Amino acid sequence: QTFEKLLIANRGEIACRVIKTCKKMGIKTVAIHSDVDANAVHVKMADEAVCVGPAPTSKSYLNMDAIMEVIRKTRAQAVSLNVSICCSFLSSLSLQASEGVTFIGPDTHAIQAMGDKIESKLLAKNAKVNTIPGFDGVVKDADEAVRIAREIGYPVMIKASAGGGGKGMRIAWDDEETREGFRFSSQEAASSFGDDRLLIEKFIDNPRHIEIQVLADKHGNALWLNERECSIQRRNQKVVEEAPSTFLDPETRKAMGEQAVALAKAVKYSSAGTVEFLVDSSKNFYFLEMNTRLQVEHPVTECITGLDLVQEMIRVAKGYPLRHKQADIPINGWAVECRVYAEDPYKSFGLPSIGKLSQYQEPLHVPNVRVDSGIQQGSDISIYYDPMISKLITYGSNRAEALKRMEEALDNYVIRGVAHNISLLREVIVHPRFVQGDISTKFLPEVYPDGFKGHKLTDLERRQLLATAASLYVAEQLRSQRFLGTPRIPIAKSKRSSWELSVHLGDGIYPVAVSKHGSSFSVEVDGMKLNVTSEWNLASPLLSVTIDGTQRTIQRISRNASGETSIQFLGTVYKLQILTKVAAELSKYMPEKAAEDTSSILRSPMPGTVVAVSVKPGDMV
Repeated sequence: QTFEKLLIANRGEIACRVIKTCKKMGIKTVAIHSDVDANAVHVKMADEAVCVGPAPTSKSYLNMDAIMEVIRKTRAQAVSLNVSICCSFLSSLSLQASEGVTFIGPDTHAIQAMGDKIESKLLAKNAKVNTIPGFDGVVKDADEAVRIAREIGYPVMIKASAGGGGKGMRIAWDDEETREGFRFSSQEAASSFGDDRLLIEKFIDNPRHIEIQVLADKHGNALWLNERECSIQRRNQKVVEEAPSTFLDPETRKAMGEQAVALAKAVKYSSAGTVEFLVDSSKNFYFLEMNTRLQVEHPVTECITGLDLVQEMIRVAKGYPLRHKQADIPINGWAVECRVYAEDPYKSFGLPSIGKLSQYQEPLHVPNVRVDSGIQQGSDISIYYDPMISKLITYGSNRAEALKRMEEALDNYVIRGVAHNISLLREVIVHPRFVQGDISTKFLPEVYPDGFKGHKLTDLERRQLLATAASLYVAEQLRSQRFLGTPRIPIAKSKRSSWELSVHLGDGIYPVAVSKHGSSFSVEVDGMKLNVTSEWNLASPLLSVTIDGTQRTIQRISRNASGETSIQFLGTVYKLQILTKVAAELSKYMPEKAAEDTSSILRSPMPGTVVAVSVKPGDMV
């Protein structure tokens, strides 16, 4: 027996995740939504849904008065919250507590203490938790920031006290960068959290980001549920996570777990939470922050422990003691999570993309795959909310098996209508450094110093792509000659069985010879013959192709009448042009469309709001 009705003050995949567990526990759910989210998946999944305002989060999902009114109107007994509103929600919650409404999460003291990075660091020190050297107070202005940074020693990290999710964070290597970082971080902190207070601490170069999942009840019991490795990041936001970590030995894991539990007990924590650490190459670890919520990456912990963390949070909120002891918490197998974003990975490892999902198909047919998403085919990815499409999780008995499943799942994930980061995710999980576990928070800039450019084809992979594209072209030509039904005029069947083609890929033009043998094609590229077989279901967004015994899952993204086609191969989309030999010879007479002259245009690389214009007419630039 827990609650009859629970209100979820959140949206997207995490709201859907909470609803799934509520259904399993027999709890009715109330969703809130903005007007643009009226047809969102979480709204359809919930038993009731109420609109709380227009699209901007400050007027809907962070609109305290509207949410409190919904709680009263729907008579919800419990509330599961969006982390951003926790602190500003506290005064309202204390009023509701007298009316019998329970918050699914820790109490107000723990949220306030851990939500403030300055206070949380002092509490961690008192609880004998290792902390990063730095200034424990609030930095007043840019001059004080420079003085403190000089005392600590460069490089330093300037952080928003109330921050999270990589917002309001800057690394400074000298006085000038400290002044600039102070200005930008305080602006970003004020707009994101309504709190412009900053702190400064020593920046640990080349660390790993490893966090410990904790679970505590209202009876003084607390457990650590092993670690999550979250070192693959861009702009201080996690991209790939896994559990357990390849780096930790049992002794370090135990020491980190015990310090995390000590901190949870010090603030009388009661719910699921995450204690984040930076770990250097010598396995020294330092407290970073505590997140008083269900983390985005919680599924990997659920996979290796077998626990449902949402269910545990609801039980704890009702006042039940934990069902498990520390010795009961296992590490069974290995789990990997990739955050699939509507982002262009070729721009700064991912700048947001907006649009409608014209086609969407999750790879749930692949064994041991879990997809936590809050969207469906036809959903809009808008400028108002986080561009996350889903969390893709794979599980295996060991790391190699989990990574192999992830590779297969990414190849089988169909997303059309927006740019997405599947190509980057796939490159990361197959990279030799990642496979060996040689990673840090600098992995992406170190591996791709000039930015991400997509998969670089080997000679064999290039031949496989050319052979597949040529076979696809011929299969389509043959399909276009077939007539369904019985035509009134008899048609002479084509006896043609070989084709001479010219394929343009990148900077090269390759002659390709194709001959048909039953349902397979023999393709000659670079003087080498490859055998390509498939069911050639051209209506399917996914095409399983076998090239000389090697199975590949490809996706044809687009094609046009001039032979141009885009194929997703090994995660990356390649543009090709396939012409017959005659058409290729004649194409040199075709006029080429001139590229747009953009020399006098300043074009934004992503949708957004102009917050400052730093020049005026007459300035020297």
